[in-house]
Amino acid sequence: MPVPDRSRPGARARAFGLTAVLALLLALFAAPAPASAASLTQVTGFGTNPGNLQMYAYVPDGLPAGAPLVVALHGCTQSAADYHSHAGWAKYADLYRFAVVYPHTSSANNANSCFNWFQSSDTARGQGEALSVKQMVDHATGRYGSDRDRVFVTGLSAGGAMTAALLAAYPDVFAGGSIASGIPAGCATSVANAYTCMYNATAKTPKQWGDAVRSASGGWTGPWPRVAVWHGTSDTTVVPANATQSRDQWTNVWGLGQTPASTASLPGNTTQAVYTDARGVPAVTTFTVSGMGHGTAVDPGTGTSQCGTAGAYYLDTICSSYYTALFWGLDGGAVDPGGPGALPAPTGLAAGAVTDSGVTLSWNAVSGAASYEIYRGGSRIGTATGVSYTDTGLSPGTAYTYSVAAVDSSGAAGARSASVTATTSGGGGGFEHRCFTASNYAHVQAGRARQSGGYAYALGSGQNMGLYNTFYSHTLEEISAGHFVISDAGCPS
Repeated sequence: MPVPDRSRPGARARAFGLTAVLALLLALFAAPAPASAASLTQVTGFGTNPGNLQMYAYVPDGLPAGAPLVVALHGCTQSAADYHSHAGWAKYADLYRFAVVYPHTSSANNANSCFNWFQSSDTARGQGEALSVKQMVDHATGRYGSDRDRVFVTGLSAGGAMTAALLAAYPDVFAGGSIASGIPAGCATSVANAYTCMYNATAKTPKQWGDAVRSASGGWTGPWPRVAVWHGTSDTTVVPANATQSRDQWTNVWGLGQTPASTASLPGNTTQAVYTDARGVPAVTTFTVSGMGHGTAVDPGTGTSQCGTAGAYYLDTICSSYYTALFWGLDGGAVDPGGPGALPAPTGLAAGAVTDSGVTLSWNAVSGAASYEIYRGGSRIGTATGVSYTDTGLSPGTAYTYSVAAVDSSGAAGARSASVTATTSGGGGGFEHRCFTASNYAHVQAGRARQSGGYAYALGSGQNMGLYNTFYSHTLEEISAGHFVISDAGCPS
């Protein structure tokens, strides 16, 4: 798994002080040469990239706007191309229609090409490799029109440990994660205790593990990512106790106990244990593969539930990518908050009365709806049994974006409505008008507009700006905080 040799410019690599240990780990993680992946494309210019990573992407032809996005992190001594070729995610990107981003690290960062999951400077929110991955997500959602509410992250070994760290640092970015042969967030803060995490059970309670996530999240209070944990019972590189600890961590974050709501036997001698939220929707799921060692579970073949190519650290047991995709609802199942369930999206969402601290919303009723879920900025903030809701406790002079989903009698939320932006009144005096001239793409990236269905819309006014790309440009005038109007004919200086 992981580890420990860091040689980013300006920092001398250290690997537990033993050359022999490094040699052993390098041998353990030797991976097959990357397979040809002509459709895998390197993407540059995605951000300031403080973690010195590379970004690769696989985007199926004709992918519509609003599709999900999966981020997939390779293991030590592997590469983005290698993981793309072997793990099976490309098959389901084509089948279920989503884009995949593959962050890539190299010996310039770590002598074993591991993600530096054990260093806080690379895992903390707003820092290092974690921030580089966040910038990749921001770039991809803008460039490909991906649904920001359906961004997921997965990874193997050191990539699995980094997945856990990303879920903890950015629960507002990722709707779900899958930790394969990984380590719980916050276990290691140095090279030395990285080995302790890998080879031993760390004595912490579920609450202590949960506190590590809550502390890393920057004050996030939910909704939390839905997390899958994959591990082989014969893994001697990252002992299976880590899977138990990951389960303890995320069930505690969700406020759940450690007794599963259900278990099931799957192919490849795999046992699935499901921990459900208050609505009965899976929040945490563990996949324990009996007899499997250290690696990503694959099942080569042409069946829908088969995927991947067997090789070093790609173990022929069960297609983990398929069952993870089902858990996340990428096949169209309603497992992630907000749907998609059977009910259609509500129409006619509008912001009515607006005060310094509140916004009143209304929408058209949906036949068969037992209630409605209300989202602000992509996060669920409340429910309503009728067709109106008042959001309170807001800041004056601030723009807020809302959407609504109908919930059926079983508790399944359907598709979300088109969003609407409302700006609270007040704000402490006059507002200084500002003007911005840029492409539609740049306006969306800067937060002055949003994109939907391939078009850009000015925030606040909702004015259609035309196609969401770099070829259409407009001047936007900010007439109140977060409220923009098109002012191509002339804008106050």
